[in-house]
Amino acid sequence: MAIPVLDSLNLTGKTLTADALLTQRKLAAYLVQRGAHYVFIAKDNQPTLAADIRLNFQDRGEPDFRERPELKHGRIESRAIWTSTKLNAYLDFPAVGQVFVIERTITNKKTGKTTIETVYGLTDHTPESASP
Repeated sequence: MAIPVLDSLNLTGKTLTADALLTQRKLAAYLVQRGAHYVFIAKDNQPTLAADIRLNFQDRGEPDFRERPELKHGRIESRAIWTSTKLNAYLDFPAVGQVFVIERTITNKKTGKTTIETVYGLTDHTPESASP
């Protein structure tokens, strides 16, 4: 359904982001063919893809980049990202340039409760065109 909507747009040089629902090989191939880039989230609707990326980052060590904590809407938020090109030739996904994992740490100022969210994904951007 997304491709007909995108047909009328000039996508050249643009980067489209999508959650897991649109993390589809057909859409990735379409975007690359149109001269666009993608940043997709990998969840369990693509179980093999998500598992491969998780496994790659299982022992990830220090992040490639970490944001300083910021106060936003009564929460203290920070993010860290790890990236890798190790799966580029392995993954069955069009034009993969790198995979990533983002970890968000959120602390509610009122309650003091801290949550950590982890998101896995992939992009056709290479490390040279999109650093952490």
